[in-house]
Amino acid sequence: MRRASSSSAAQIEVKVHPESPAPATTSSAPRAVGSDEALRVFRRWVPWLVPSFVVANIAFFVVTMYVNNCPKNSTSCIARFLGRFSFQTLKENPLLGPSSSTLQKMGALEVEKVVHGHQAWRLISCIWLHAGVFHILANMLSLVFIGIRLEQEFGFVRIGLLYIISGFGGSLLSALFIQSRISVGASGALFGLLGGMLSELITNWTIYANKLAALLTLLFIIIINLAVGILPHVDNFAHIGGFLSGFLLGFVFLIRPQFGWVNQRISPGYIAITVKSKHKTYQYVLLVLSLTLLIAGFTAGLIFLLRGVNLNDRCSWCHYLSCVPTSKWNCKTEQVLCQSSQMGNQLNMTCLGNGRSNIYMLSDINDSQVQQLCSQLCN
Repeated sequence: MRRASSSSAAQIEVKVHPESPAPATTSSAPRAVGSDEALRVFRRWVPWLVPSFVVANIAFFVVTMYVNNCPKNSTSCIARFLGRFSFQTLKENPLLGPSSSTLQKMGALEVEKVVHGHQAWRLISCIWLHAGVFHILANMLSLVFIGIRLEQEFGFVRIGLLYIISGFGGSLLSALFIQSRISVGASGALFGLLGGMLSELITNWTIYANKLAALLTLLFIIIINLAVGILPHVDNFAHIGGFLSGFLLGFVFLIRPQFGWVNQRISPGYIAITVKSKHKTYQYVLLVLSLTLLIAGFTAGLIFLLRGVNLNDRCSWCHYLSCVPTSKWNCKTEQVLCQSSQMGNQLNMTCLGNGRSNIYMLSDINDSQVQQLCSQLCN
C-alpha cells in the first residue's frame, strides 16, 4: 500500500502474524502439598491480560476507522453502507482498512516524526494499530493461540512485559532500517512471544519430555514466518527485532527452577541428592548475558535512532532481510508526488509519476483529503 501527497510519500509496512506452534509438554510435575513458593512455580494462571490486549487492539481499529471517515475524505469507498466506518478502495488499501494518512494521525511508526518531531511514543503506539480487517484478524488469532497458553503457564506480569518490550524492540529495529515508510502492527510483539518460547525451551531444557521434537517444530515455524517477511510491504525488521527481544527476554522472565529444588520443598520425605540452588548455573549465566545484551542493544539502538542514523548506510546487504527483489515485484520505494491547484471548491490535481490528472469538486478541502486523492490518482 502506498501513501502519497504533494510534498512527501510514505508506504505502509505491515507486520505479518506468526503461526502458532503447539507447546512442548513438561515432565510430570510434583503433586504433593507443601510449600506455597514451590507450588506457585507450576500453577495454572487464569488468562485475562491477553484477551484484554485483543479487545484493546480491536477498539483501536474501530476508533481508527471512525477517524478515517472515508466518505468525507475520499471520492470512492468500499462498503459505503457502513458510513464513516467504510473502507478505502482496494487499490489504496488491499487489507480493507483506513488510509495511510489516518494511520499516521493515529500513531503509526514514522521515523521523521520520531526523530525530528520528538514523538518517541510512536515506537509503542504503532503496535496497537493495524492496516486493515485482514491484518488485525490474522494478528489477533495468533495472539490468542500463542499468548493465552503462555499466560496460563507464566502469568500476566511476565507475559505482559514480554509482549510490550518485544513490540518496542521490533519497532526500534524497524525504525533504524525502514525510514521512508510508515509501519503498523502487533507482529513484532507476537514474534517476541515466539522468541520467548524458544529461549524458555532452551533454558528449561531438562524438564521437557519431548524437547527435541518441540525444538525442531518451533524452529521450523519461526523460519517459515520469518521467510514470509521477505515479501514486499512486509516489515520483517519489526519481526526480527521483536523475535530477538523476546528470545533474550525469555531467559530472564520464563526461567523455571530445578525439579530437585521443588521436590525438596513440597515433599518432606523426598530422597535425592540435596539441591541447594533454585536454578542451574547455566540458567543464571544465560539470564545475565541476555539482560546485558538487551540493555546494550536498546541503548545503542535509541542513540542511533535519535541521531537520525540509517543503518542501511552501514550495512549494504541488510535490506534483503526485509525484501528480496524478484521478477514479480520490486522492493524499491517509489516516491509519488502530485501537483494541485484550487479554485473555490474545485481541486485540479496531476500525479507527477504517471501524468494522470483529475478534477475534484469538494465542499471542504483539507490536507488529509488532498493526500488521499493524490494516492488514489497515482495508484
